[in-house]
Amino acid sequence: MSASLLAGAMLLDAALGEPRWLWDRFSHPAVVMGRAVAWFDRRLNEGPYRRAKGVVAMAALASLAGALGWIIAAIPDFGLLEIIVCAILLAQKSLVEHVQAVGDALRLSLGDGRRMVARIVGRDTSAMDQPAVARAAIESAAENLSDGVIAPAFWFLIAGLPGLLIYKITNTADSMIGHRTPRHEAFGWAAARFDDVLNWVPARLTAALIAISHAMFKPAPILRDAPLHRSPNAGWPEAAMAVILNTALSGPRSYGGQLQDFPWVWPEGRRDAGPAQIDAAVHALWRAWGLLLVLVLLVAA
Repeated sequence: MSASLLAGAMLLDAALGEPRWLWDRFSHPAVVMGRAVAWFDRRLNEGPYRRAKGVVAMAALASLAGALGWIIAAIPDFGLLEIIVCAILLAQKSLVEHVQAVGDALRLSLGDGRRMVARIVGRDTSAMDQPAVARAAIESAAENLSDGVIAPAFWFLIAGLPGLLIYKITNTADSMIGHRTPRHEAFGWAAARFDDVLNWVPARLTAALIAISHAMFKPAPILRDAPLHRSPNAGWPEAAMAVILNTALSGPRSYGGQLQDFPWVWPEGRRDAGPAQIDAAVHALWRAWGLLLVLVLLVAA
């Protein structure tokens, strides 16, 4: 049942994406989740025992999300609401649009490319050259394919709408409070660790989908380079994307005005990425999505 509903949701998301007319009038569920995380952050992230309070906050958020998913799934509507909610929380078309916008802007000028990539990455963009802009867009494509498409689909397939909502609230919490900053290192510990756990399988599944859906499947460099990434999960889709595009990814970049010397992923690849490599990354997103849809349809059958 979950597989057939997921297939419908994937197709609906691919067709409609994120209609602005709708979300200009109503709060997107991700925004509502963000408000819930912020509420716990304001009320519990102070005083002693912040790590324990963060565990309580994450447990409460996950419990509420799971309960809401169970209530929606129990409505006797032949799964229509589940398909709609799942489609809303998948991000294939919007991811493709945001990544492609960087490539299109970069064709106009470096300044346009910097402005567009700043919308999808958190690193400093003001001094980026063209290859740095292109790498940032490609890395965002790979990581968000895992976080925004494959992982939500995986958890919906495994645990239905409760599983999907638990994953999304966890991923939202990690993006908001799961940082090693003085304010959030303790309080956000539970969100960051739970997010790592929930993304462990999907990240590796994403790498496999990217690689298998492309003719140049080279597992050895993916297995070699993925563990070098600063994230225990993001390195897998990035390494797969780097190999199929023959483009070196990750590497040094600046955050908050400070240059950080991260290792390269697939250092043998080209270092002069541009709009053409962004286009190729967008095609890779669709190929991986298409392979996932085929697998889901096979499960449904």
